[in-house]
Amino acid sequence: MATNSVTGRLNPLWETYYRRAEFQRNMKIRDVLLSDYGKASSIPSPVNQLMTDFAVGFRDGRDINLGVGYVNEQTIPHQQIQHACEAVLAHPKKYRASLNYGGAQGSPNLIASLRRFHIENRIGGITEQTLNNRDIVIGANGATSLLESITHLLPAGIVLTADPMYYIYCNDLGRKGFSVIAIPEDDEGLNAERLRMKLRTLGNEKEAIRFFYVVTVNNPTCTILSNNRKRELVDIVTRLSYEVGRKIPIFFDNAYRDLVHDTDVEPLASALCYDTLGIVYEIGTLSKILAPGLRIGYLIGPKGRFLDSVIQRTSDIGFSAPLINQEIASYLLDHGIEAQIQKVNNGYHQKAKQVKPWIAELLGDNVQECRGGSAGFYYYLTLANATTDTTSDFFKFLTRTTGQEKVDGPPGSQHPKVVYIPGEHCVHPAGEMVGVGKRQFRISYGFEELPQIHEALKQMKSAIAYNHENS
Repeated sequence: MATNSVTGRLNPLWETYYRRAEFQRNMKIRDVLLSDYGKASSIPSPVNQLMTDFAVGFRDGRDINLGVGYVNEQTIPHQQIQHACEAVLAHPKKYRASLNYGGAQGSPNLIASLRRFHIENRIGGITEQTLNNRDIVIGANGATSLLESITHLLPAGIVLTADPMYYIYCNDLGRKGFSVIAIPEDDEGLNAERLRMKLRTLGNEKEAIRFFYVVTVNNPTCTILSNNRKRELVDIVTRLSYEVGRKIPIFFDNAYRDLVHDTDVEPLASALCYDTLGIVYEIGTLSKILAPGLRIGYLIGPKGRFLDSVIQRTSDIGFSAPLINQEIASYLLDHGIEAQIQKVNNGYHQKAKQVKPWIAELLGDNVQECRGGSAGFYYYLTLANATTDTTSDFFKFLTRTTGQEKVDGPPGSQHPKVVYIPGEHCVHPAGEMVGVGKRQFRISYGFEELPQIHEALKQMKSAIAYNHENS
């Protein structure tokens, strides 16, 4: 009981409880204290919010998702992965303690397999000599974890990249306190002449440049960085490094490098072959050619303090990727990887060849420009006279949020929705492409099958018509 039956007074324990409760009622207490990064992260990024909002009401088999960057399920070698897992567990001498923790640099087997994969297949022209004074580090959770490590290991400052930009990473850079300068691309990638002009206008601010970030098959546009442009960029950053008196790293993100499926494209050279100063780093992944779920990303670069710091960072956040996944990847690289890559590229090439004429047929003169289709699995479209941002009639039509039942469908049984990535999220908000970005969007022909993609393009044709009716 709360009171003593004899004295009628509160039990001391209850008295303490009530006093504490009264104190708490009268005491104003602040919320959890967040860092600057924590404060920035408490607000979802535009793409995060967009995908979350759409996913809440997404109906499998009815709605069509051309926005998600998933690989096509048919490209994942399910049986080979199962066989590789069994082979790894059956050979504990070679694949030692594969279900235990791994070292921070990554599995020695996987690192050796990656070296062989690059040298024997002459990936980008890499030779054994190219890798002699360089090392390979496996990320803790795919290539993204390596990109994230860069933002922790280098001081905040200026980062230069292409526009349209890889929005997911560039948004993260902003949350980490970096200032992103995005240089518009042309048909060969990041425009070198525009880059030189920007560097001249920066003047003494060049001292604040921390690194360059270049996606060799750009996401979102799938523009392929030409070998000449790659060499030119390495030369520009090399000269800049001498000018400021310190090495400025340039990171080449090769996420889609192995998915160049157009045979008319010249073989892509590795930027490592152009590096004379020790500033070039290449980030690779096995997500696109094997399976994203294996979470295998790797970094190749000059041996030294920076790679050492990446390894320590990986140790700090959980050693490395699951060792069993690394050993499975090693086995797959050593057994039939060439056939797997060919199968993947054949699949995406056939889809790209089919989707391109559908775009021309269904969207026609409404499309001012169409990029992509030779590598990766995206098309990046610029419309002539219609906006695509989240406030546009085009977007509202496809997400069935117009408020008109004849367009959206009856409550509880809406018409099929189509999701895409609006260009407004892909261009730098303070860059030169803000205006045109509102007429652009990215669609993926990777995840969904051809009938769904065709239906989505038909819906987009109707969305453009609806946009024109309401403009």
